[in-house]
Amino acid sequence: QVQLVESGGGLVQAGGPLRLSCAVSGRTFLIYAMGWFRQAPGKEREFVAAINWSGGITNYVDSVKGRFTISRDNAKNTVYLQMNSLKPEDTAVYYCARRAVRGAEFGSWGQGTQVTVSS
Repeated sequence: QVQLVESGGGLVQAGGPLRLSCAVSGRTFLIYAMGWFRQAPGKEREFVAAINWSGGITNYVDSVKGRFTISRDNAKNTVYLQMNSLKPEDTAVYYCARRAVRGAEFGSWGQGTQVTVSS
């Protein structure tokens, strides 16, 4: 299986940057894509961004386009989420997850890292 550990969350002022990391261990050959999701208090978990593990193709939810960048370092088995121009509505617990094969659901969730953006 694959284990995921997120880090990099914290408290930041609106407009500031933050970079999240997701360390991937285990059977890393069982990865088609990696994704970042977030869940704010009282809301459902939502998709934020994803990246294809081999080709680096990315996609984003509209609300973060132009502000967030997902990337991966295959040599380090790490996925990053660079977040710029943060807004209070970005406050949430951020999770990374794995898609094992094309078309499959995301799974193997990490424990999450809290991001709080103050106004």
